[in-house]
Amino acid sequence: MALVSMLAATPALRITPVVMQMQATQGGPMAGTMPSPAVGGPGPATADSSILVQGGSLRTWSYRSPAIEQVQVILSTEGRPLDADIELWHGPDNTPCKMRVYVENGQLRPFSAVVETPRGPNTVAIRNIGQIEFPIAANVVADEVDAPSQDCAAASMTIQGGALRTYPFDPSVDSVQVLLKTDGRPLNARIELLQGPNNNKQVIELYTEDGCDRPFFCVLETPGSGNVVRVVNTAPVEFPMTASVVPDSINNDMSSGAVLGGDVVMGGAM
Repeated sequence: MALVSMLAATPALRITPVVMQMQATQGGPMAGTMPSPAVGGPGPATADSSILVQGGSLRTWSYRSPAIEQVQVILSTEGRPLDADIELWHGPDNTPCKMRVYVENGQLRPFSAVVETPRGPNTVAIRNIGQIEFPIAANVVADEVDAPSQDCAAASMTIQGGALRTYPFDPSVDSVQVLLKTDGRPLNARIELLQGPNNNKQVIELYTEDGCDRPFFCVLETPGSGNVVRVVNTAPVEFPMTASVVPDSINNDMSSGAVLGGDVVMGGAM
């Protein structure tokens, strides 16, 4: 009787029912691959819609609709180096486009490139191959994708296999457009942004299985002076390509008072 009275006096335990939380999906990337972007409707890529990719980890963006024929990949950091692998997956064991990206300062020179995604479904995979101390802010958008200007499309030059070309730019040029393509053959190239002798600020190693169906276009930030873009065709001589490298944005308000490397006269006559 004492045990029964004790059980009766003890209050009943209340168990919280299990609630399954499901994230609402939005249009664009397939649900389950990445969190939904920040609320605010479609628009240009912002820091709020970026996904933090830690060192050594992988994130994917999937697009099922065949109407999405190209996407823009934007990578940046908080001022630390950026080292990443970007791949386009089209079906099982099929990687028609892949690139290796290195940037010395991901805040000063964020990486921005357009990846062609014809005949969906397609998946863009971004792997941070840097150490855990170097996270990357990654974003992939399918609307308002950058496109080459008319000057860029008209300024193409042929680069034979194993050859290279350099393009120096004035300090007033803040960014440049780079467009690479072939006549349907594979595209293997390396794009380097140099500032000073053998001082690589940004390096892109690129492979595309069809340079006509999947041309490569990117915008390189070129702050400061002494910027030179070097494009190397790393394919054999049987695989030429065409390259277009033209200014994208020009700072016309840049002061021209100081002349780099100008003569200095001391004690001269007034």
